[in-house]
Amino acid sequence: MSKLRIPHIFCLGLATAVLTLTLITACTSPSQPTPVAVVETAAPTATAVPACEPFAETAVAPPATVPSYSYRVLNRYPHDPTAFTQGLLFVDGVLYESTGRYPSTLRRVALASGQPEQLINLDEPYFGEGLVLWQDKLIQLTWQNRVAFVYDKESFALLNTWEYETEGWGITHNGRCLIMSDGSATLYFRHPETFAEVGRITVQDANGPVPMLNELEYINGEVWANIWQTDRIVRIDPATGQVVGSIDFTGLLDPATLTQPANVLNGIAYDAENGRLFITGKLWPTLFEIELVPAEGN
Repeated sequence: MSKLRIPHIFCLGLATAVLTLTLITACTSPSQPTPVAVVETAAPTATAVPACEPFAETAVAPPATVPSYSYRVLNRYPHDPTAFTQGLLFVDGVLYESTGRYPSTLRRVALASGQPEQLINLDEPYFGEGLVLWQDKLIQLTWQNRVAFVYDKESFALLNTWEYETEGWGITHNGRCLIMSDGSATLYFRHPETFAEVGRITVQDANGPVPMLNELEYINGEVWANIWQTDRIVRIDPATGQVVGSIDFTGLLDPATLTQPANVLNGIAYDAENGRLFITGKLWPTLFEIELVPAEGN
């Protein structure tokens, strides 16, 4: 902030100038500027984040029916075929990805090339899993180590670690709470500053609880979840746990494009700014931009 300074007036006696306003100046040294008041500008206030409040699960009946969807491929992008994708998200024009196996990694990936622009390896005891961005921090789960790593988004510097009681599979957030899966039919809601559990819901479709919930993404008020070892993604109402849509991705990956045996569908990233949806899998050579279409018979 710059300060306005009044020019020095050197005294050769006592001078009085009368225009409309009378200014009387005292004898001062040229090295002593005349101070003036500085108006301070109030600092902008941060937008308040809604509280992540504890809640008790309410028993909800399974939905009577669940709408089914297929897909249409809009674009294809390269994906590292050695990346055992566990967590995926899209923000600021780039992908962030957590990979498993040893060494597991955290990486920032260029969409157009599929190549990491930044990458760190986890120490060998740790098997990377789900990934979420909370404000300016990346939070990466581990599988059976039961430890979450908290990183600075820009530098990947480790800021904190949290422990939890279950396995770690997928993670996302709803703007208030972190939402985590552990391979069961349960979604756990956790406080984003402490990782303490504040509540949980059971995910159900028309056949009852839906186990093997894996990688998660929060999209337009719903939690989307890969079902491990299947080509299915379910859309979940996070207030009730009811499945409100089931997407069949059978045939998405062309086996002719493989350079090595691929693993299952796993990886959902949503470009909220442009409404783009990206899907990939473990060791897949391609990242797909897709749109949903209602399945026949719906």
